Formats: sequence, structure tokens, C-alpha cells
Amino acid sequence: MRWPRARLWTKLLLSHSVAVLVGVVTLFVAASALGPDLFAGRMAHLMGNGMGAMMGSARGVTAAMESDLNAAFQASLTQALVVAALAAALVAVVVSAFVARQIVHPIEQMLHATRRIAAGHYAERVPIAAANAGDELARLAESFNEMASSLEQAERRRLELVGDVAHELRTPIATLEGYLEGLLDGVIEPSTETWARLHDEAGRLRRLVDDLQELSRVEARQVSLAVRPIAPSAVVEAAISRLGTSFEDKGLALRTKVPPSLPKVLADPDRSVQILTNLLGNALRYTPSGGTVDVTAEVADGAVTFHVQDTGIGFAPELRDRLFERFYRVDKSRSRALGGSGIGLTIAKALVEAMGGRIWAESAGPGRGSRFSFTLPRAGS
Repeated sequence: MRWPRARLWTKLLLSHSVAVLVGVVTLFVAASALGPDLFAGRMAHLMGNGMGAMMGSARGVTAAMESDLNAAFQASLTQALVVAALAAALVAVVVSAFVARQIVHPIEQMLHATRRIAAGHYAERVPIAAANAGDELARLAESFNEMASSLEQAERRRLELVGDVAHELRTPIATLEGYLEGLLDGVIEPSTETWARLHDEAGRLRRLVDDLQELSRVEARQVSLAVRPIAPSAVVEAAISRLGTSFEDKGLALRTKVPPSLPKVLADPDRSVQILTNLLGNALRYTPSGGTVDVTAEVADGAVTFHVQDTGIGFAPELRDRLFERFYRVDKSRSRALGGSGIGLTIAKALVEAMGGRIWAESAGPGRGSRFSFTLPRAGS
């Protein structure tokens, strides 16, 4: 059965009214069918309890009088039922209207809130009445508020991303624009150094665009992962082969300690190397010349944990969770000078979680180095 197009309040009221009507009809049918028999049985019971005078009178009652008595009883019963039914129906309608209002009002609030959110007001929330605490409507309101909060956070991250991207693009574009204007006006002479500087700035733009595209694909879970068993030592060796020369050029000591007895991990080899490379690149940027970077791996809690420990600038404990945010930098000027896009750690976090692991950072404080760790599940675990 499909309800006609009507407000929910009307539907609830009608449903309750139908239930009351069915109850009233049932009451009439049952009373009409059982009332006379019950009355006759009660009269016979009274006559059989030694009430002689009444018995004598009862024997003298004619068939017509008995019929009149039954008719009077039936009429009285019907009249009483009608009055009782009307009173019950009136009370039921009032109670049904109140109950329907209690149900419909929170839904109307949610409807209003959805329209506000659709209009861009993501801070809108639905109040949860104390009378509804714990019931389905309260849980629905809580779920709605959680959804609204997620939408608000997503919108805030979107705005922050737009602002961060604009900020990151401004520096290389301004540099390119300044050099090109200088070349056009003849203020700057064309030279190998000038062309190299322009090439570096163009490369920074390209890396930023590539990183943004990679981050978008990873967070949208559009990156295909070729997961298979791989030795942790192979991941470490591949990452070090990419950046080993850069560590030497900067005068950093890069040490590794990966026991060959470690079990294999279940991960995408290329993405695993990319994660470790991002962490090593982060250590390379933030560790001054003469420092040390240690890469280790161990088994813990059914997974293999990789650690990248450096003697770099470190960070305050309250900044730990912000390190994996887009474009967040502990030392913005230093990382920008070295060409970092500021989203390498964000990409690493998304890739680790896509392969069933987790990533975190630790530091004793500014100037006391840091350690970045991530886990990958053991093969066959």
C-alpha cells in the first residue's frame, strides 16, 4: 500500500486514527456478541443462589418481558459503548497528534538543516532533544551532525588547499615573471645562469603539479596497487639507491640496519619505495650538513616497522599530527629553498594507509632530531 502524497504528520495521524477505528469496531463486535450471553449467564447465576423471591418472580416473567429486558440491556450497552468510543477516539486523536508532532518536528529540523547545508552553510547542526536521547531519531540526528561536520571539514580543507596551492604557485611564477620581464626590458642579460634559474623554477612548478596530481589520485583511491610479498631489505636498498648521492653531496651520514631475517611484507614494491624515499627526502631537507640519518626495520605486532631517524631540526610535540597535512612545513623557508612541495608526507601517509599500514612521527623537541615510522603488514600474517 502506498500513501498518497501528504505530509508525514498527516500520515502518522491517519495511521493512528485507523488503529483507533479498528480497535473501536473490534470493541463493538466483541461486546455485542458476548454481552447478551454474559448477561443471561449472570442472571442465571443470581437466581441459583437461593434468591427464592427473585426466582419466583423470574418464573413468572413472560417471554415478552424477557425480550424487552434483553433489548434494554443491548440498548444500554450500545449507548455506553458509543460514549466510551467517542471519548476514546477524542483522546486518541489528541495523543496521536502530540506523538506525531514529536516525531515530525526533529525531521523538519533536519530538512531545514539540509537546505542550509546545500546553500553552503556547513556549520549548521541539528539539536538533539533530551526527550529523544538514545532513540532512533536521536541517533539519526547524531549521524546527520557527524555528516555535517565531515562536510564542513572537507570544505575547510578544500579552501585551505586552494589557498595553499595559490601560495605555492605564487613564488615560482613571480620569479619567472621577474626574470622574463628583465630579459624583455634588457635589464637582465641572457646567460647560462639565468636560463638555469628559469629552468629550476619551471621544474619546481612541474614537481608541484605532479605531486598534486599524485595526491589527488591517492586520496581518491584511484591508484592501482600491485601488492605482493617483498623483502624489507629490497625496499630500503631501492630507496637508498635513489638518494644516496644526495646525502653524500650534503655531507650526511646515511646508515642502515635491516636484518636479513625479517619476514617479507605484503605491499606494492614501487609504492613502498616511494614512501621510504619521501621520508628520506624529508630527512635530507631538514638535517644540517654533518648530521646522521639512520634507516632501520623491525618486526612488531604482526607487522614490519620501518624507521627513519635523523639528527635534524626536529619539531615540537604539539605539531606531530600536523606534519602530514598538505603543505605544512616546520621550516617553510628551508624546504622551499630546497624545492620541496610540502605534500610528500601527505602522499606517504595516504599510500601507507592504502596498503593497510600506519605512519607516525616522533621528536624530542626542536633541534633534537625526529623519527618517522611506518608499518606494512607481514606476508602471510
